[in-house]
Amino acid sequence: MTERKRKLDISSGFSDGSNSLAAQPGVNPFTLRPYSQRYYDILEKRKGLPVWQAKDEFTKMVNSHQTTILVGETGSGKTTQIAQFIAEAGYCNINGQRRMIACTQPRRVAAMSVSRRVSEEMDVQLGEEVGYSIRFEDCCGPRTLVKFCTDGMLLREAMTDPLLERYSVIILDEAHERTLATDVLFGLIKEVLKSRPDLKLVVMSATLEAEKFQGYFLDAPLMKVPGRLHPVEIFYTQEPERDYLEAAIRTVVQIHVCEEPGDVLLFLTGEEEIEDAVKKITREIQNMDQKQVGPVKVYPLYSSLPPAQQQKIFEKAPDGIDGGPAGRKIIVSTNIAETSLTIDGIVYVIDPGFSKQKVYNPRIRVESLLVSPISRASAHQRAGRAGRTRPGKCFRLYTEKSFNSDLIEQTYPEILRSNLGSVVLQLKKLGIDDLVHFDFMDPPAPETLMRALELLNYLGALDDEGSMTDVGSIMAEFPLEPQLAKMVVAAPEFRCSNEIVSICAMLSTPNPFVRPRDSQIGGRGKGPLRARRRRPPHAAQCLPRIQAERRGLLVVLRPLPQLPLAQVGGQRPGAAGSGLPAGRGEHGEHRLQVQGLLHQHPEGPRLWVLHAGCPPRAVGALPHSQGPSDGPPAPIHGAGEQA
Repeated sequence: MTERKRKLDISSGFSDGSNSLAAQPGVNPFTLRPYSQRYYDILEKRKGLPVWQAKDEFTKMVNSHQTTILVGETGSGKTTQIAQFIAEAGYCNINGQRRMIACTQPRRVAAMSVSRRVSEEMDVQLGEEVGYSIRFEDCCGPRTLVKFCTDGMLLREAMTDPLLERYSVIILDEAHERTLATDVLFGLIKEVLKSRPDLKLVVMSATLEAEKFQGYFLDAPLMKVPGRLHPVEIFYTQEPERDYLEAAIRTVVQIHVCEEPGDVLLFLTGEEEIEDAVKKITREIQNMDQKQVGPVKVYPLYSSLPPAQQQKIFEKAPDGIDGGPAGRKIIVSTNIAETSLTIDGIVYVIDPGFSKQKVYNPRIRVESLLVSPISRASAHQRAGRAGRTRPGKCFRLYTEKSFNSDLIEQTYPEILRSNLGSVVLQLKKLGIDDLVHFDFMDPPAPETLMRALELLNYLGALDDEGSMTDVGSIMAEFPLEPQLAKMVVAAPEFRCSNEIVSICAMLSTPNPFVRPRDSQIGGRGKGPLRARRRRPPHAAQCLPRIQAERRGLLVVLRPLPQLPLAQVGGQRPGAAGSGLPAGRGEHGEHRLQVQGLLHQHPEGPRLWVLHAGCPPRAVGALPHSQGPSDGPPAPIHGAGEQA
């Protein structure tokens, strides 16, 4: 009876009289409009997903327990279906109050693509009943019921809403990735559950240390859903490859020439490798006899790629020439495509066995991205990408012996290998003072925590007792590293707030000094100009020397008008002349975000001092390096690709 009432309550509060309409067949309870034919077409496909068969069992489990753990293998449909099951069960309206369902994703592109798919399946408009929230973009409205967001966005939201009272259910997807934000959310939400018995938590993953998670969440029930995976044939190399990039490109070309039709997914470590591989693969295939091989489309995929370009990976493969071989789509990606995204049509996967991982050395206080071997769990996930729609093949560019003996079972959680300065500042802002006893699933090393506390004390964010100061409270409002946040707060003293905000925007986003691909600058270049990374002549003449690096960032950003982008992923006017490649408008968007936070803050008038023509000594007063006598050094920014 309770369950029946909950289903009827799903539409209460949408509009008057909605309960009776919700009970009518053929009427969408979320919009009160008849379902479209497209909804029924998609519904038939949804019913074929393995997770659909477990719908009733899952709903009963969520109704009966505050925390549920779901392990769904590749192809089970958990990412798109679980939020819908919960919405249909009535959790959008609790005791007459409208509540949302939040589903976190570790990456922005996943939050966007999944929300788009779910809105189609629910037959609603994206941005209305279903929305997403990522950095620089909030596609939600007052009617939003299901919200997909990055784990970092939900963590920042908790700073203003510690009990997450806007939500009835929190879904933490891809929990096995153990990102820094996800691990902090584990501890925070575990505490919130004690204060909010009405809040539900669902932890989902494709590969999960189930016993460990069950123990952490006080013996929460576990549900396993099989995947819809076709057989995947695994191939290993006989000997280790000396150059995995060249071996990967060679393998892609061989697949296109010799194998049956089917799309290809190649995993590489970062933007530079990916762009280089895309160019070489395209050139190699274009030089072949087009009558003997089919046409190809080669798409890059990495985190800093503009969203509009990221969505191209979902386009269909090109049609073959009449009477000739079929066309093929080739995607060259970071580990974004490992679990966060599902790309239909992939039949062949090439796995060199490497990824970039964040590593922090607390003794020298330096954080960097290093190319490291993947784990066996990651290798399994990569291979699973090939068996989504039909039997596939996975080419591992390492030996079977290396797989069995050299690769670790699971990737180490990010919290064990990261600088915790920002995390400690956020936890202090949330009122959590006893960091030693905070319920981390994997507690970080005491030395790492001590370094973070020392840094925040040095910056004035914490006093000698470890309590947050007024300056620290302001610093926590900004989505910046603590050193950069302190720069923003201290800038009025030097009368250079405008310039400091610009510099912080440049230092908080990927390296702007990247040569665009040939297709973006209208020429291929010859001879020495074929270097993989090079500054355009204009930029080379105007950029200052290394010792004036921070002022050089201003030189690049100043020609760009401080206005919002005309469209997502667009290029600001003047970017080409300054050496900024297309799609690097993220720097401007970040500046607008920080500037907006300044204006909204009660201390905004004091913090925002606009002096566009400030004396050079004001910006030059910033330290170019911080040695032992100056306190902890700033972390390295833009060191590589963060997937």
